[in-house]
Amino acid sequence: MVMVVVQTAFAGMNMLYKLAANHGMSLRIITAYRFIFAVPVMIPLALLVERNRPKLTWTILFQAFLCGLFGGALSQNLYIESLALTSATFVSAMTNLIPVTTFIFAVSLGMEKLAFGTMAGKAKIFGTLIGIGGAMLLTFYKGVQINIWPTHFDLVNHGGHGATSSHPGSANTLLGALLAFACCITYTLWLIIQAKMSKKYPCPYSSTALMCIMGAMQSVVYALCSEKDWSQWKLGWNIKLLTVAYAGIVVSGLTCTMVTWCVRIKGPLFASIFNPLMLVLVALAESLFLEAKLYLGSILGAVLIVLGLYVVLWGKGKEMKKMNDEIAAARKEVPPSTISSPRGEPVEIIVDSANDNNTSINNQNNVTRLQEK
Repeated sequence: MVMVVVQTAFAGMNMLYKLAANHGMSLRIITAYRFIFAVPVMIPLALLVERNRPKLTWTILFQAFLCGLFGGALSQNLYIESLALTSATFVSAMTNLIPVTTFIFAVSLGMEKLAFGTMAGKAKIFGTLIGIGGAMLLTFYKGVQINIWPTHFDLVNHGGHGATSSHPGSANTLLGALLAFACCITYTLWLIIQAKMSKKYPCPYSSTALMCIMGAMQSVVYALCSEKDWSQWKLGWNIKLLTVAYAGIVVSGLTCTMVTWCVRIKGPLFASIFNPLMLVLVALAESLFLEAKLYLGSILGAVLIVLGLYVVLWGKGKEMKKMNDEIAAARKEVPPSTISSPRGEPVEIIVDSANDNNTSINNQNNVTRLQEK
């Protein structure tokens, strides 16, 4: 139930992003305001939950800077630019390629092995190919138009930027696809750096707070350098304020906490299974409220991407299960066994791994009993 709420919140953020872009708000300023709103939420949360934190070092700060860049400012700017050029449904489908790009990078960097000979390895490779094929189909094939709803509620203001049309052309679709794929790559780099950072700084709330601080500084600098219209920074009681407040407080703050809790209870694989739910919710909402048109190619491509995602996750799940079984077997207590002494007398060896430093040897009734307490 928690992950359903999380994916619904993510779907709502995509819809608000699209509305704000169509109302003429600068996309760079949306990203900057998102992290600005997230910082005052995450800092108190980190201070309250994680009171015993490791000491900050320059290495951790540099890793936080990279996390803020790849997982924050850069990835979010690429994401929202792609969303403005295409549609929320298109970008939501493309982001399901993140496990695929993560697998490719992990193999390239030697962090993971292909393992052709195992079923898990074959599943991950096959799922990667399916996902890439689905992304190509989603980008280059249109097909017939499919109408889901008999009526539509138009919430789009077409007076905004021309590039934010709900009916993108082929040039915009191709550029949007490239930006969305670049977003997947930057997000993958963030996952790799975050994994290394968590080893030295195992504090998810504090790490997220540091990432939001770095992302806010980077996105504000980028927005100030690229956006010359100062009136864009002005927020009123409209869709602009709602979008940045929702993205910063609800998504970056509360939703992040819910995901962290779910990963701790059920594991990361369980949380990843729900990612395609956002795609379904966005497709239904966008076609109903934003006059977005659904085509056969978009549906088939999205289905292939989701199928590839689940195949990769299945292979990863099999691999993790095998690894956990091996660890459990290695930690299992060695059972008593009987071997022969040089005199042909039985020797019973009992190993107790609770304390490896104290050893006592007793000899009774021609039975030597070695016990490591």
